[in-house]
Amino acid sequence: MALHNTGYGPVGRLAKPPVEVLICFAVKEEMKFFPSEAWKAGGVQVWVTGIGRRNAAQNIRDAIARVQPERVITAGFAGGLNPSLRFGAVLYEQDFDAGFARELEDLGAIAARFHCHRRVATTASEKSALWQETGADAVEMESSVIRTICREFKIPSATVRVISDDARQDLPLDFNALMTADDRINYLKLMWAVMSRPSRIPKLLQFQRQTLDAARRLDAVLEDLLILEDLLGVERR
Repeated sequence: MALHNTGYGPVGRLAKPPVEVLICFAVKEEMKFFPSEAWKAGGVQVWVTGIGRRNAAQNIRDAIARVQPERVITAGFAGGLNPSLRFGAVLYEQDFDAGFARELEDLGAIAARFHCHRRVATTASEKSALWQETGADAVEMESSVIRTICREFKIPSATVRVISDDARQDLPLDFNALMTADDRINYLKLMWAVMSRPSRIPKLLQFQRQTLDAARRLDAVLEDLLILEDLLGVERR
């Protein structure tokens, strides 16, 4: 998996433009179980954009310029806002001409509305307030920006995300307090937050296992979607 020194950019060899589908993740943890065949396939390019609106905007413009995608999927984790949606649910929202809806619904994904927030929604009370305020089903931090820029270039796009923490769950840490000015996790601050309160460790380990399960669910749906779109050259398992 080759990325720029910044940690952002194309995964694997840069595909020859134009590519049929560009798939964007904010961080590599979201694509942990994504099949390597995807970035070896000529019609697919995988891209890591970084966390937050600013990083997403900068890196989707770079990706569009370099691989000229015909369609874009912005994928990753989301916090649940709608209390009826449980952990592990895969949600989607698409432009009318993106052409993914039928396959996604066949794979069990649920049509939903997303809210693009400027910070991580870390508590159940914050998520409840966002649900009341926006009416959205889930919260994320990059997809709306990516899809707005895609529309500038007249590129059909879709959001496909998995609920990594549902509406009732508090996160084990305030991750906003651990972010740098350019929206990266400051691992020294993270280490200090854990060492200063070791009682947090069991909940952090549980949350890590939870995000792994969420990534596995999301990446399985994306893999099957690409197979149904005949973009991987393999049969569905």
